[in-house]
Amino acid sequence: MRGQLVVVPILAMLLLYGVPWWTLVLAPEWGLAGTIAGTVVLAAGLVTMPVAMFRGHSRHQSDAAARVGDSLLAVIWVLFSWSILSLVLRVALLGVEDPLRSRLVAGATVLVAAGLLVHGNRVAMRVPPVKRTDVVIPRLGPGLDGLRVAVLTDTHYGPIDRTKWSEQVVAAVNALEADVVCHAGDLADGAVAKRRKQVDPLGGVQAALGRFYITGNHEYFGEAQAWLDHMEGLGWDTLHNRSTLLERGGDRILFAGIDDPTGTSSGLPGHGPDLAAALADRPADVPVVLLAHQPKQVREAREADVDLQISGHTHGGQIWPFHLLVRLDQPTLSGLTRHGPTQLYNSRGTGFWGPPFRVFAPSEITLLTLRRG
Repeated sequence: MRGQLVVVPILAMLLLYGVPWWTLVLAPEWGLAGTIAGTVVLAAGLVTMPVAMFRGHSRHQSDAAARVGDSLLAVIWVLFSWSILSLVLRVALLGVEDPLRSRLVAGATVLVAAGLLVHGNRVAMRVPPVKRTDVVIPRLGPGLDGLRVAVLTDTHYGPIDRTKWSEQVVAAVNALEADVVCHAGDLADGAVAKRRKQVDPLGGVQAALGRFYITGNHEYFGEAQAWLDHMEGLGWDTLHNRSTLLERGGDRILFAGIDDPTGTSSGLPGHGPDLAAALADRPADVPVVLLAHQPKQVREAREADVDLQISGHTHGGQIWPFHLLVRLDQPTLSGLTRHGPTQLYNSRGTGFWGPPFRVFAPSEITLLTLRRG
């Protein structure tokens, strides 16, 4: 088992770099000098990326190393994906003899990858557009019809200082004049002392009825309880396996939250999802909105007759076609879906993890409007 933990990542890295090496360096026959130069560049990436990512995301967290490693990961993933897809172009150019055909394929692969990376960085670093969705909840009382719930999730404040971005996101949320604002986890990567400058603008979020925060899996890579305490200090209601009853116009709705499943193995006392505890004070016939970081937590939510679950975690795949791997673990990538009596809204996330790129998976600030139907 221990041998597999070493061999599998090594084989994955060799594949990740080997396919672009063949597509961009070997097949086009650039001559000895070109082959050596291309091989040196890819070999440097092969060695640098894992070292930089380990130094960047280990306990000591070198932000400079993380920025290098994360960027290399995005570059090689896009080159790998489009090197595989370039086989289609290779077939289409069967009438063209090598090495010209392979050179045309290599050039097209590099151009597509470069274009996607430039655009993907712009999409990742911008203030996300607002995605508006109506959610019909039959049990909703007339006084709550039209309740506006703004959703942030997966901000992943990390190695890139996005304090200004954070301030702009807060301004965009406040412009929505939402009744409730939720953050569905993966707030930051790192310790409170290291990331609070980026997070603290969230203290300025305005909501008429409540601001709610839950932990994601990334909080449990660091200081989950410290982040709960810090968000509480910023005025957010931390739904750590608990709920809050809201009332408007004589009608009530319960907002509940549960921990991410990784909390169970975190070693922190009292952490890990406990839906029974979160819904312990649930009044009869009152609709429930549940914050649960991972979409697959809807399996428990549907058994508890939750009306709406709000999740994040998937990033919509973040960098295409990584969504194919995400779907092996999660029931949905994004948007509103129904699971028995429970509706699930899965946000693509407001920020990004690691590589500052989003390819065919744009970020979002979500505005859910609850309707009686």
